[in-house]
Amino acid sequence: MLKSKIIMNIKHHWLTNITHVSSPNFNNRPVENDIKLIVIHCIGLPPNKFSGDYIEDLFCNRLNPNVHPYFETIHTLKVSAHLLIRRNGACVQFVPFNKRAWHAGVSCFQGRENCNDFSIGIELEGSETIAYRKEQYETLNKIISALQKTYPSITNIVGHSDIAPERKTDPGESFDWDKLHFSVTITTH
Repeated sequence: MLKSKIIMNIKHHWLTNITHVSSPNFNNRPVENDIKLIVIHCIGLPPNKFSGDYIEDLFCNRLNPNVHPYFETIHTLKVSAHLLIRRNGACVQFVPFNKRAWHAGVSCFQGRENCNDFSIGIELEGSETIAYRKEQYETLNKIISALQKTYPSITNIVGHSDIAPERKTDPGESFDWDKLHFSVTITTH
């Protein structure tokens, strides 16, 4: 579990004091320092299950399709996020922030398409309908603070559903936006 006294800093586009697992699913941003948006997602593998290393396996292209029937439908996807916040508040980083993680897909924010180009994707281990945990909000707030210090051009935080409303519903009704503490704008539908 992440101790509440741990301070998060960013060094060379990686958070300090957390686990790093490099994903191959990233590429260069069109403009490296064009980081203006944080996108909140949720994931559970299999859906609504919150244990094991299946999310890491998916983001690293090693998800075994024989473990669960749902995995047969997603194991060939090439996806990633910059960060995963587990149910206990522990955090894993997969992609450095100056690189383009593959989390948003077909998306648009304020008329600008391809949100992966200018956003940081944060996955919460969870579900649209199951309450997130206090530890996750605590970690998320620390991360947002560190991101704001390092990338002052971040001006908005949105849910995946806000940038891809025809396709996505996460982080869902169970995400409590009022538990976030930061000085950027929350833009939700």
